[in-house]
Amino acid sequence: MKKWIYAALAVLALYQVYLRNPQLGEHVQAFLPVASEPRSQGVSDEVGGEQQLADAFNRQLSDVQVSGSGQVIKVLADDTKGSRHQKFILKLTSGQTLLVAHNIDIAPRIEGLQAGDKVKFYGEYEWNKLGGVLHWTHHDPAARHVGGWLEHRGRRYQ
Repeated sequence: MKKWIYAALAVLALYQVYLRNPQLGEHVQAFLPVASEPRSQGVSDEVGGEQQLADAFNRQLSDVQVSGSGQVIKVLADDTKGSRHQKFILKLTSGQTLLVAHNIDIAPRIEGLQAGDKVKFYGEYEWNKLGGVLHWTHHDPAARHVGGWLEHRGRRYQ
């Protein structure tokens, strides 16, 4: 039993090192659970982003940094419980839908957003059966998480 506890602690320690030093990822990756695999910090191009989102959806992955763009198909009411979030649904060229939850206590609201608008994004994907949720579309005031953004009509919101 002690061996298992030590092994679990070693894996946890490696995981913590990886989170604090992403450049070490290729050396540490072999020791990490599969769920941590998609934590890339680079912004992929839109085609690669669409493929990454499709893969994350099909494999039911979460905590995946993604980028891409989509067309707003519905602007929803703000979520005002806890941190306030501007919410809207994007449709990607693949047909996948993505609920965007943009924290407006940290980043500016996208003013004038309406159905039909194109929005580019970089944030963290969380799987759900409807296509997924995109959050962390803003900077991290505590500098512990990769910053994200939304872009609408040439203006970046982060």
